[in-house]
Amino acid sequence: MLDGRCGEAAPLGAGEIEAVLTPAFAGVNLVLIAVSGGADSMALLALAADWAARRSGTRLSVATVDHSLRPESAAEAAAVARTAASLGLPHARLEAPLPRPGARIEEAARDARYAALAAHAVAIGAEALATAHTLDDQAETVLMRLAAGSGPAGLAAMRLKSLRGRLVHLRPLLGVPKARLVATLRARGWGWSEDAMNADPAFCRARLRAGRAVLEDEGLTAERLGVFARRAARAEDALLAAERQAAEAHLSLAPGRAAIAPEAAALPAEIRLRLLGRAVAALGKTRVRLDRLERLFERTLATASGAATLAGARVAWSADGPIVVTAAPPRRDVAPQAKRR
Repeated sequence: MLDGRCGEAAPLGAGEIEAVLTPAFAGVNLVLIAVSGGADSMALLALAADWAARRSGTRLSVATVDHSLRPESAAEAAAVARTAASLGLPHARLEAPLPRPGARIEEAARDARYAALAAHAVAIGAEALATAHTLDDQAETVLMRLAAGSGPAGLAAMRLKSLRGRLVHLRPLLGVPKARLVATLRARGWGWSEDAMNADPAFCRARLRAGRAVLEDEGLTAERLGVFARRAARAEDALLAAERQAAEAHLSLAPGRAAIAPEAAALPAEIRLRLLGRAVAALGKTRVRLDRLERLFERTLATASGAATLAGARVAWSADGPIVVTAAPPRRDVAPQAKRR
């Protein structure tokens, strides 16, 4: 059973393990597995070790990132190291302390964690990084991005394979419910650590988990949200292909200047929006927010000519002419008003 509310979840069988891991790991010489000590990552370690032991050509290495946010973190990393050693796998504890924990601690921890893992992967010559994101994580990501107002790219959520610089990021368990991983660990007699922060209502993911039963009663199960993400990813891939084709035909990039040809006006609105986003990203200085890009795009449709700035780029348009994007001039400092006496 996939849903623990309908019965006991079943451990993953040998055939399922093969089907999950072979497409991800086959052909990769060295995979770095990120293991925090929680149930998901411990299950990935167990399954990957079994998979690699049955074949030659793929080696595994293990790393645990310690942010030093909790007093238990060092002991948890040591427990992972012992498990890795029992499997004959090398392990590294990567220190990534957060000097200023604050309101965006989840984002800061994620950035620091991936930076540490990527640096270690380069140091040991790993071609791929594997993390234990599950179907539950995918469902939460979809809901979080819906709440944030994401477009098609964001709603595609996480991918089974993606690029993180030159490193391939693998998420082989993305279609597997967490309950089945827990059942797999219990069947093997393996333990795991629990991070209290995962249940802290101060964090968005924890609040979503607390409301999971209500969401599932309304049909928003992890399985359905996972299907939604796969469909969104399929649609996003098609849009990207159309965007690239349109960029080759209608977008010209030169040092300090980008131009969208007037002929692009015949393209679907979504593709024109994406071309504008490409041009702004090429000349701008900060991340292009979708809502602000949409507002600027609507202005280019509503007015025959004009100019505006977005993300550090200047966008100018005119009737029947190209949309021209250049770097925005630096803002002039405005002298503060004299204090009233």
